[in-house]
Amino acid sequence: MASYRTPLGRARGLGAAKHGVGEWISERVTAVALVPLVLWGVFAVLRLAGADYAGAVAWLTASPLNPTLMVLLVVVSFLHMHGGMRVVIEDYIEKTLSRTGLLLLNLFVCALAGTLAVFSILKVALGGAL
Repeated sequence: MASYRTPLGRARGLGAAKHGVGEWISERVTAVALVPLVLWGVFAVLRLAGADYAGAVAWLTASPLNPTLMVLLVVVSFLHMHGGMRVVIEDYIEKTLSRTGLLLLNLFVCALAGTLAVFSILKVALGGAL
């Protein structure tokens, strides 16, 4: 069946959905926040490279700044990972059912892993470690 629509008429509604700006800003904010947090994390790992578990616990409980920055590093990392994977899935997976399933899996894995990491940090920092 022949279409009498012009190329502009066919293209309307296929452009930007105007929701990508928030995702773009979110990715940039988490990326900028990760720069100092990762630098701090690398410094912390280098300091703890020769320490045993008791030394790591002592370092984590020595100051409230250490667990706070560690939790921030984990949370921002998982938010950044979730956003990046969401964009990749939305851009490259064409089938709606597959895309929806992968988006849900991405959300579940990031939320579960992030929650477990934060719980572990807080358990050690608040004295629940064995």
